[in-house]
Formats: sequence, C-alpha cells, structure tokens
Amino acid sequence: MKATTTIFLCFLMLAGKLTLGQNTHFATDGVVEYDKTINMYALIKKNIDKDNESWYAPLFEQYKKTQPQFKTYKSTLTFSKDKTLFTPIEPDPAPNSFYSNDPMAVQNNTIFTDLASQSVIMQKKVFDELFLVRDTTRKIKWKITTETRDVAGYKCRRANAIVMDSIYVVAFYTDEIAVTGGPESFSGLPGMILGVALPHENVTWFASKVTESVVTAKALAPPTKGKATNNKGLMDILKGATKDWGDYAKSYLKAFSL
Repeated sequence: MKATTTIFLCFLMLAGKLTLGQNTHFATDGVVEYDKTINMYALIKKNIDKDNESWYAPLFEQYKKTQPQFKTYKSTLTFSKDKTLFTPIEPDPAPNSFYSNDPMAVQNNTIFTDLASQSVIMQKKVFDELFLVRDTTRKIKWKITTETRDVAGYKCRRANAIVMDSIYVVAFYTDEIAVTGGPESFSGLPGMILGVALPHENVTWFASKVTESVVTAKALAPPTKGKATNNKGLMDILKGATKDWGDYAKSYLKAFSL
C-alpha cells in the first residue's frame, strides 16, 4: 500500500511538471516600449574642466535651476522571430537647451537588426547629416550572472559586458521572449533585453511595457534614407570632423558609436 501511494505521488509530480512545461509561453512577436533616462547633471558635470569652468560652471548652475536632473526619451522595439526594429519617438516639445545637442543625451538612431544573418541597417543622425550604416551586429561577450529582477512584468536575469573596449554594460534579459534582440545595438543574450544600464555614462534603457501582437513585414521595414557607409566609414568621417576638438571629441565619438 505504501509503495502504491509513493508511486501515485511521483506520478502526480511528473504530470504537474509536464503540464507546466506544456503551458509555458514564449513570445516571438510584439512591441517593447523603452524609456531612455539620462542623468543630465552628471553628464554635464563631466564636461567641466579647468579650461572652461569660468563660463561652463555658471551655465551649469543656471541649468540646474530650470531643468530636472533626469531627462527621459521614449522608443519602441518592434520584433518578430529573428528581426527587430528600434525606433526613437520624437519628444514633444523638442529639447532646446544649451546641452540638447550632446549625442549621449538624445536619440539619434533607428536600427533594423536581422539576428539570423547578424546584420544591421542603422540610420544615424550626426549633427545635421543623416547616414545609413550597413554592417554586422555588435559582438558582445556577455557574462551571465545569477542576479534577477522584474522588468515590465517579466523575470529577467542580469548579464555584464564591456563594449568598445571601455564602456561597462549591465543588461537584464528575459527568456520568456524568444528573440535575442534589445534596445539600440545591444543584443546577443538568450532572450529579449528589457533593460540596459551604462553606469559610467549615466544613461539607462528600461522597458516600461511589452505588447505581444502580430507584427507585419511593413512594421519591420528597415530605414532607407541617408548617406551610405559602414561603421568604419562613419568613424573616419567623425574623426575628421572632430580632429580639432581635443578631449571633447572622445565623448562625441563614443556616443555616436553606441
């Protein structure tokens, strides 16, 4: 009798696990809404040095009196199977302060990613010029950790990486969305990236909402406008344009390369 009871309990446990596995749902199509948040006070403070503090510091103090510490922009990531389209949403009203042109503090990129072929088409606004950059996806060596957190209702696992040799990245991805994409040019984890933080750059992207829905091919149409180039070509153009900028050039090149 005892043996029969034990076998019956084991059967119930196995049946429960099978049912749970059958009911597990993995999204493959939909739209993620992201908030990009920039700590403007920290970003501006980094640009103040002994050569410009006489005029830059007073401007910064005035900015703090009239502007909030954090600036937020919205964007969407439309996804279907192995394709994604990251699209910034134009703010209303458009920012018009002295610091509005800092490339780290705005959203300049529309990015189509084909995860299967590991290729991207990026429309980048650089100053007043539009570029259409075709290249491969960014190769990121992620280190997955055991830390988890909830993002937009999804359980996410943390992963860390270094990109562009020096930028520390913290990402949170969920395997409940079976697409290996993410905001901007971040991808390559075993699930959708719903959160990205660049702690030393004072900027984050975190999902505020995920909507599962049928996505048409039209909704994933890559950008087509802009001067054609690749990553190396764009970097050569930027280096030429900023060659006389001194230390300021480094921050601009970094921001435009993300």
